[in-house]
Amino acid sequence: MIPEPTAAAAASRSSEQKKNSRGGANSSGAVNHSGEDSGNENRRRSKRRRKAHTASENVKSKNARASRGSVSKTRGRKQKHVEAVTLFEVVTMGRGAMQVVIDDWIEAYVTDRHSPLLDLISFFIQCCGCKGLVTAEMCQNKEDSDVMSKMVEELDEVSGLQYKKFLAFPWILTVTWPMDTDSVEYPLTQAGPYGRWFHSEFCDFISVLVAQCQHSVIFDCYLMNAIISLLTELSDSFVRAFRHTCTLAAVKLLSSLAGVALSLSVGIENSQKLFQVQKTKTLRQKSTLQQERIQKKITELQEKRTEIESMMDIIFKGVFLKRHRDVLPEIRSICLEELGLWMKLYSSSFLNDSYLKYMGWMLHDKVPDVRLKCVLGLQGLYGDPVLHPKLDLFTSRFKDRMISMTLDKDNEVAVQTMKLLLIISKTSDDVLSPEDYKQLLQFVYASQRPLAVTAGELLYSRLLNTAAPASETQDEINDDEAQKQDMFSTLKALLQFFKESQLHKHVVYLVDSLWDCGGALLKDWPALTSLLLQDPPSHRQGFTHEEKAVLVEILVASVRQAAEGPVLAGRSGAKKVMSAREKKIQIDDCTKLTEHLIVVLPDLLSKFSDSPDVVASLMRIPQFFIPQCPKAGNTQAVSDLLAEIGAVLGRHSGPAVLEAAARTYLSLCGEETSCCSAAHAARDSVVQSWADRLTALLQDALKADTFTADKEHTGDILLTLKKLRAFHNCHDLSRWNLFELLSPLLSVEGSERGPPPEVLLEVLQCLCYSMIWSLNTSGESLSSRDKAVAQRLQLRLFCERSHHCLSHSEPSVRQQAFLGVCDVLTAHSYQLQVWSPTSFGPLLYTTSPKLQRALLTFICQHAFVGSECDSRSSVSENSEAEKLEDLHRRRNLLAAFCKLIMHGVLEMSMAAEVYTYYMKYYNDFGDIIKETMYRTRQTDKIESARTLVLCLQQLFVRLKREQESGGRAHPGVQTFTSIKELARRFALTFGDLVKFRECVVVIHRNGIEFVFQEFSQTPETPTPLYLYYLTILSEFSSKLLKPDKKSVFSYLQKHTAEHVTDLREERWQPLIHYRASLLAAGEGEDAVSNVSSDRRPHMPNRSPFYKQKLEGSKSPGLFTPTHSKVSKVQRSNFSPSRQEKTTDAADPFSVPVEPPAKRLNMGGSDGGTSNEVENDTVEVEL
Repeated sequence: MIPEPTAAAAASRSSEQKKNSRGGANSSGAVNHSGEDSGNENRRRSKRRRKAHTASENVKSKNARASRGSVSKTRGRKQKHVEAVTLFEVVTMGRGAMQVVIDDWIEAYVTDRHSPLLDLISFFIQCCGCKGLVTAEMCQNKEDSDVMSKMVEELDEVSGLQYKKFLAFPWILTVTWPMDTDSVEYPLTQAGPYGRWFHSEFCDFISVLVAQCQHSVIFDCYLMNAIISLLTELSDSFVRAFRHTCTLAAVKLLSSLAGVALSLSVGIENSQKLFQVQKTKTLRQKSTLQQERIQKKITELQEKRTEIESMMDIIFKGVFLKRHRDVLPEIRSICLEELGLWMKLYSSSFLNDSYLKYMGWMLHDKVPDVRLKCVLGLQGLYGDPVLHPKLDLFTSRFKDRMISMTLDKDNEVAVQTMKLLLIISKTSDDVLSPEDYKQLLQFVYASQRPLAVTAGELLYSRLLNTAAPASETQDEINDDEAQKQDMFSTLKALLQFFKESQLHKHVVYLVDSLWDCGGALLKDWPALTSLLLQDPPSHRQGFTHEEKAVLVEILVASVRQAAEGPVLAGRSGAKKVMSAREKKIQIDDCTKLTEHLIVVLPDLLSKFSDSPDVVASLMRIPQFFIPQCPKAGNTQAVSDLLAEIGAVLGRHSGPAVLEAAARTYLSLCGEETSCCSAAHAARDSVVQSWADRLTALLQDALKADTFTADKEHTGDILLTLKKLRAFHNCHDLSRWNLFELLSPLLSVEGSERGPPPEVLLEVLQCLCYSMIWSLNTSGESLSSRDKAVAQRLQLRLFCERSHHCLSHSEPSVRQQAFLGVCDVLTAHSYQLQVWSPTSFGPLLYTTSPKLQRALLTFICQHAFVGSECDSRSSVSENSEAEKLEDLHRRRNLLAAFCKLIMHGVLEMSMAAEVYTYYMKYYNDFGDIIKETMYRTRQTDKIESARTLVLCLQQLFVRLKREQESGGRAHPGVQTFTSIKELARRFALTFGDLVKFRECVVVIHRNGIEFVFQEFSQTPETPTPLYLYYLTILSEFSSKLLKPDKKSVFSYLQKHTAEHVTDLREERWQPLIHYRASLLAAGEGEDAVSNVSSDRRPHMPNRSPFYKQKLEGSKSPGLFTPTHSKVSKVQRSNFSPSRQEKTTDAADPFSVPVEPPAKRLNMGGSDGGTSNEVENDTVEVEL
């Protein structure tokens, strides 16, 4: 609410008011809202003004009890006392109280219209949230130039008040309010339910006021003129509260007046009909007096309607034309929402192109809510068929804009626009062209479900919901046949649309889009299966083989939709919590599909047995069967289904068929299903046949540690391995001892004597699944220590054989060996954590150092490969897809390796090598590496901190050695700037300074020891070899607390006390920089904020462009101060008067203020030029 003005200002305004009131021709009155007791004072003044009508603003006690808020109070004895209320207070009392109070107000207005009008003016000022001072002066001449020159809005900086003087004839109103109005909430903008409630009650008050006045004072040429003048002037104020509230009041007033005009039009129409009836009467029945009375009534109603239309025109031109382009989107939304209501309510005046153009223009508004209000208003117009002829020009002009708004960035606007186009398509067939429909119907594949469902309704109404064409033998066809023919034509149209859309992998999304409007069609599983099983009659063409394959996909998608609901991967906006009614419908649908498809599915599998893709889709259907279905226990139906699945497995061996069959057996073998025993027997029979077949083949293939199978036998072995691998992924096949059967294949050494890579790949996957199942069922299978020891021997054997395969010549074999070892070791670590030592469980197995190094080498060579070269290569059609697939593969490899570190299988220090690639491959693996840091820090935060230190030290040592060697820069060596940026990124991960204070201290202590360890000062080596590492270490100084800074500084002093450290010498500048970072006064002050050159004060975070610039530049080395010119510049820069300055080097090769950031070009003497050099820097060439 707006605070009250100062007393001095109020006094000054009061004195000015008294001065102006001395004129004999003018009278003035003031209404003050600036005190806590302003309500009581206002009531007392109202009573004094309304002498004869003291109850003009009273609410009777019985109505006050019925309203939401009661203003009656009981004082002393329990007697009901009714207190006067203001019009603003009645807003809080409900619609019933409004009618009573407004009736009293009208009675008071009829008697003395000045005081009630001032009360109404005060009401609108209070609704704006203003508790300032309102002064009213009578004006005798509306055209007086002196009066019009005073109509201003200004502010008085001395008193801190703003003034607005305007003419609301016959009153000259002056509103005074504080200057900080825009920074304070007013009723319409208050958060929570109160703001919405006040908006509703305020609009109701205006509508009730007009409704109660429409037969009396509304036509007195006094009330409406004053109200319209007031609202027009205040809606033009620069104060948001006045502009917003009065604009809402004005447009709501126009809406109420439109209702009055509509009722007058109805009265005129009825009177004209009555007049026509009187004219058609005979001479003896005619009554001239009656006709004259009717004609007089018609004329009177027409005059009133003309007057109302004039009022509406004044409001439209004075408020709407100015405010529909207001800077506030809320005001624009109000104007456009009411404009749609005016055109629909009073179409005779507002529904024309001169008003429709505003609706079309605002479709381009930048704010989504404004566009939404336009679309919702147009929905009401296009939904009325009577109004269509008046919308033809608007449709032709703005049709393209409406179609483009289906791609709106706001989801609600896009959905409502699609609904608008759906309404247009239903009411007008020729508005949207075939190209328009082609564009709109593609939204059935949209990622937003509400938009896709609306597009599905458009598709269903346009293409699918059509009757079958009549034939000559229509009389001979019964109802069932006619229904089948209608369904056939509908499905034919759907298949044709799916074929033309060229999105053949999105059947499930198409079904989801049509589910709400075409659920009856999609859930008619008996009709769908009958169309698939029966041959078409001779008099019409049936489905082609491709169409039947798509129809099977639609059948499977409808079964999935009925069983699991509308939640799909990649599609948002669906309800995730179902109601009780929806759950009941889902259970009923699952029961129906189970009862029907468990009987029909064997016939479908038999008919489409030659098509592996169709069979793979059909075998997914039993996964959605409901276990408690009575017909699921039908022995004959289950036997037929299992027999057909077994026959399909004997005929096909594709990955899709095998995976679908394995998952279907897993669903049917569940303990809660009634057919689990039969399913277990069928699965065991199939697996036993494969195991026997593989045993016989391997006995002939393995002879004297040599794989001797020919091409035909190798194909049989590979085929059987694929089947066992697919089932071993879902089922525990430990009883067939596949590990002992397949492990000899890995012991054959040499690519010439060993099995081919395809066989090795399947063997590695089968052995991996076998070990994981063995570890997962340890609680059941390990009943003695001997079995636990045997399991550990198998684990060791698997790791050794997989370690050997890491050096295989085939990349796929190496990758599978790596993933298999990582998965098995992760599962082993998890089982060790789950089982207690007192019970039999898996025994501890520790990976050998040789295997650990091999895994680390593998991940560095295969995950962190140069993608920069690949990006510069020639672009082909599949290059982008291949890059994404390769990135996905490398991410899987890195995630598997990082899981070993998180679970403690590998030493945490091995993560240091992975962390070195954090900056270079941040876009590809940044999330995985950060998650590894987070998890390892939860396990052991001290060891995790040491790992970060080890990473930085390794990079620094490599850079130092590369610099000393003077050779060609190695790709794995990072620049000094990159290492420093990496340290800064590491420091940012320590968010809670108190929680990680020990970690930061360890980092600093370790860094100090790293620099000064085994350092013996001699004339040849006056400074430590790794002195510049202190510059990198200073990135962590901002994470030290004040006490820790002192302790670290003392630790530094202890290591540097025994050395001669003349801080005035250039060579000790890194130490000066590090000491300055530790001696920073502020606890949260950045270490480099004093002397660092890598960041400006206004750039706390480096932009991606700056990072790419650092990484893309030539590799600078560590600076050795041997150039006299450079030494002179650095000494001048580090004078005491310039210690607090902060500069930035625009190029990595320029020398900044602090020596640690000095860089050299490792590639030679001609590569270190800078495009932009600061005043405190010079260019360096070595």
